[in-house]
Amino acid sequence: MRALAPLLLPLLPFAAALPPPTTNRIPTSYESAVLGRRILALTPLGTISTVFPSDSSDPRRPANIGGAPHNILSYLADCDPSSDSGHPTILALPIETTFHNVAAGSNVSLALSWTPPFAPGKRISSSQRQKVVPAPSEYSAANLPRFSLMGEIEPIAGGDGDAELAACFVRAHPDAKYWLPGNRIHEAHFVRLVVRAVYWVGGFGDRAYIGWIPADEWTGVTREEWEGVRLPGEEKGWGEWSVGEEGDL
Repeated sequence: MRALAPLLLPLLPFAAALPPPTTNRIPTSYESAVLGRRILALTPLGTISTVFPSDSSDPRRPANIGGAPHNILSYLADCDPSSDSGHPTILALPIETTFHNVAAGSNVSLALSWTPPFAPGKRISSSQRQKVVPAPSEYSAANLPRFSLMGEIEPIAGGDGDAELAACFVRAHPDAKYWLPGNRIHEAHFVRLVVRAVYWVGGFGDRAYIGWIPADEWTGVTREEWEGVRLPGEEKGWGEWSVGEEGDL
C-alpha cells in the first residue's frame, strides 16, 4: 500500500469534490415502485420508444433507418378502467409513426421522469458551482427519479365508447377532446401499455435505488400506497443535499 501512495496523490482533488458519505437507507425496489406509481399518476407526458421495421412501403421514409429507434413525446394518463394496475393509458392514432411501428411488431417502452412543481429551498452546492456556465437549472435533475416501462400495447376493450375513460383522459389533456375516438378527423383508439418490466433510477446511487423493479411489484402497488407518499418538490421549501463545506447552500 505504501508504494501506491504516490499514485493516489493526483486523485485527491477529485476525491475532495465527491459528495460526503451518507448513512441513508437505500429504498427497496417496492418502495421505489410506490414512488413510480405516483409519478405515473401525476405525470401526463412521457417518451414512447419504438423501432422502425426493416422493410417499409412508405416512400417518404428514409431507406436506411430500419431497426433504428423512434422516440417521441406523447400524452398519457393513469386511467385504466379495468384496474388500478399501473398500465398507462394512451390515446392511439394509427396514423402516427409510433403506432405504425407497433402494428409492424415493434417492442415498446415508455420513459417518464419527475419534474418538481417547486424549486428547492436549498440547492446542491459546492465550490465548483460558480464555474457553471450558463446558470444552473432550478433543481438537480440527476437527483430526481426517472424510469422506463417496457411491455406491449393492447386495446382497451370497450374503451373507445367509455365516457368515464374519455373524461379521465381529457382531465389530464383538455385539448385531447378534439381527437377522442369517433372524431371526424383521425381514427383513434384507447390503448394501454401492459407493463412487463420496469427499470428505475431513483437519483444518486448512494441514496436511491437504481435497478429493475419486478413487474408484479409495479402492478401490486395500491392506490392507497401511492397516494400516501410525496415526491421531492411536491411541497415548497424542500432541500437538496449539500456537497462541500458547511454553508455552501
